Amino acid sequence: MAQQRPIISTSFSYETLEETLDVKPKGQQLHIGIPKETAFQENRVALTPDAVGVLISNGHNVVIEHNAGDASHFRDKDYSEAGARIVYDKAEVFKAPILVKSAPVVEEDLPYLQLNQVIISPIHLSVLKAELLQKMMDKRITAISFENLKDDSSTYPIVRSMSEIAGSAVMLIAAQYLGSANHGKGVLLGGISGIPPTKVIILGAGVVGEYAARAALALGASVKVFDNSVYKLKRMQENIGQRLWTSVLEPRILAKQLKTCEVAVGALYGTGNRTPVVVTEEMVSNMRPGSVVIDVSIDRGGCFETSELTSHESPIFMKYGVIHYCVPNIPSGFSRTASQSISNVLMPLLLEAGDEGGFENLVWHKIHLRTGIYLFKGALTNFHLSQRFDLKYTDLNLLIASQR
Repeated sequence: MAQQRPIISTSFSYETLEETLDVKPKGQQLHIGIPKETAFQENRVALTPDAVGVLISNGHNVVIEHNAGDASHFRDKDYSEAGARIVYDKAEVFKAPILVKSAPVVEEDLPYLQLNQVIISPIHLSVLKAELLQKMMDKRITAISFENLKDDSSTYPIVRSMSEIAGSAVMLIAAQYLGSANHGKGVLLGGISGIPPTKVIILGAGVVGEYAARAALALGASVKVFDNSVYKLKRMQENIGQRLWTSVLEPRILAKQLKTCEVAVGALYGTGNRTPVVVTEEMVSNMRPGSVVIDVSIDRGGCFETSELTSHESPIFMKYGVIHYCVPNIPSGFSRTASQSISNVLMPLLLEAGDEGGFENLVWHKIHLRTGIYLFKGALTNFHLSQRFDLKYTDLNLLIASQR
């Protein structure tokens, strides 16, 4: 039998097919674990009881280790009233598929980590080791770092709020050490009628510098700001809304100003691994005895040559008669406020992840979150880390696209 040819008639109407859209998956119930931090003098907790309450009323489960919020004065009772389950065994918390930590993952955590776990935590580049990364890769972990998380407006919300806290805190700390109670000079930070104002020098016109300047100006001090970026100095003046004494980092001008100041704040932020040292030992030796140096950039090595790491327990040391305060992680000293601001960023993020049906779907739809991911299902997706530790780098965008 001869094969029939298809009949083509002009009365047929050929229509294009409908476009198939990316259908949003059904929401997913998240199981979140919050362990108690023991490393890095960490007093913060990543989710407050209020945030936990919101997550639970949206149908998610939260497990928290006994006393995890103690250092921020959030009690177990507050968490259990919010609906979280309190457990006394660390291993039990680490069984949760999503871990939310306020300190980086450390060696002691490794045995507890689960396969395919999602970990949201800070990442301390200075203390990160290749073996730690390798073990997390072996367990196919997806790791998101606080510091690199971007929001819709492409800013880093957690870094910004921590910098605001550090900047505001710097002046409170300086005021404390200038007073006689701490063997300071007995100078009131600020200005009163008939007495020349206290002189404050700020190195760096970023968020920390801006908030330090705001606090100092509010107290009535005279503020002088140094930064090599004229744009940042201009922006700072606009944000504060008044003319400030500003200068680029010129060693002679800087040395002259340091000689007569009461407080010097180092708030420079190096783009590479280490902050540049801009204040030499000689400059510090010419400073007035009893003046205070606060090096906020000690997290990345410090910008005063005389800076050495100190702790919240013994925060200061003297050198050339100058009080040095070089505590890393200043926001941890104001842990309740810091916990609330971290929680304000993470709680909506977790809710979104739940609505989208998990983190993998969330990063598919929210491209700005991808900067925060340094491990995706065990693949290293941060270029700097791969170069530093000589580990295989995988492009995150390709990884995500290949899984759709």
